[in-house]
Amino acid sequence: MLLDTCAVIWLIEDQLKTAAVEALAASYKGEQSLYISPITALELGRLFAQGRLRSWLSPTEYWKRVLAIPRVKLAPMPPELLFGSSFLPGPIHKDPADRIIAATAREYGFTVMTRDQALLDYGAQGYLSIIEC
Repeated sequence: MLLDTCAVIWLIEDQLKTAAVEALAASYKGEQSLYISPITALELGRLFAQGRLRSWLSPTEYWKRVLAIPRVKLAPMPPELLFGSSFLPGPIHKDPADRIIAATAREYGFTVMTRDQALLDYGAQGYLSIIEC
């Protein structure tokens, strides 16, 4: 499973929907890892800088807390994946971070946990496996 930036936030803030909590529990029971794209660090930093994400933690401490979650791993982000994010099939919006999330999920066979409507729509079209958080 690949956690989109919003899923990371809702996980840290303990605000996931029931279906997402159940999916995470099943993942842990199956001893599967959870993956986070390195692009999420950029998105979190931008949210902090814009004042759209507030926490008593600094952005760096927030990120450390994310990486301290059991079985969380950083997804690979090689240049080939970045190139691939420019050539995704079907209609998807132009947000580079979401395109990288989609390309990562497609490349490694991850299910994306998200509340992002564009990614949910992309999944509904059959291009991604999606769980709404």
